[in-house]
Amino acid sequence: MLLYTLTALFVLLSAFRTTLAQSTNSSTACNNSPSLCNRAYNNFSHLGAHNSPFVRDESNGYSLSGNQYFNSSTQLSAGVRLLTAQVQTESDSGELHVCHTSCALLDAGKLSDWLGEVNSWLEDNPNDVVTVLLVNGAGASASELAAEYETAGIGDIAYTPTSSSSSSSASSSASTAASSSSDWPTLQNLIDQGTRMVNFVADLDDNSGASYLLNQYDYVFENDYDNVSPSDFSCEVSRPASVANNAQQALYLGLMPLMNHFLYAEVAAFDIQYPNTSYITTTNAPSGGTGNLGASASRCSSEYGRAPTFIVVDFFN
Repeated sequence: MLLYTLTALFVLLSAFRTTLAQSTNSSTACNNSPSLCNRAYNNFSHLGAHNSPFVRDESNGYSLSGNQYFNSSTQLSAGVRLLTAQVQTESDSGELHVCHTSCALLDAGKLSDWLGEVNSWLEDNPNDVVTVLLVNGAGASASELAAEYETAGIGDIAYTPTSSSSSSSASSSASTAASSSSDWPTLQNLIDQGTRMVNFVADLDDNSGASYLLNQYDYVFENDYDNVSPSDFSCEVSRPASVANNAQQALYLGLMPLMNHFLYAEVAAFDIQYPNTSYITTTNAPSGGTGNLGASASRCSSEYGRAPTFIVVDFFN
């Protein structure tokens, strides 16, 4: 199964087809594959677009801050199933926007508008489950974020875990064993229940009133994201801090592995980093060259004893 899931990811990365979802028989396929319908949500690898709404195109002068070349709808139609984004407060309006580090640097508009784009895609693709991961740079409360979801029309389709599917908190006692893969619903279950969007937020200590907004580090651990050399990629746990450098403890607690695999270029004199495009054909490759995606995925799978649940890349196509 590991070979299957990793191979499927590399097919998606190398064969960009925006009509993929439309060409699949929706009565038998879940997330474009009949074989995934009966798989638990956390029991296969989801391809993720890092900073999904931050598109490098003519509208922003091909900003160096952009992490993708195609918008979120196109990413989803091509097979991406995890979208990450940063949430910041726009200084003039006080509204929550999706902005890259600062809204002065790259502002992709209102959070509710972007969520609405994702919702529209889901409405057109009823046999698909999508995950959204928000980096909460604004420090927004659960109620503030929930208002954006409601404006986008998403509240009703967001998944809320049952008590049995909730992971052990990474900050809790290690005496609680990890949840099995069966504790998360299958894709078919999520589709049948009409709860086809899973939402993580980093960080969100209290989700009172919006139980579908899940604190990322209660469910997911990740490796380091800040890599400037192809030799920097590592499978060591970086976050949450409570299980740093201890993948086995993270897995024991039931946390799902997220593998960051994107590279930064830097202007050292000004302490500036931006997404590296010059090495992207190696960074996202299934093999060949230092720091290729295939080697990293295989190494992390070996170290974790399972394939990463999420693999996140820049310039996915």
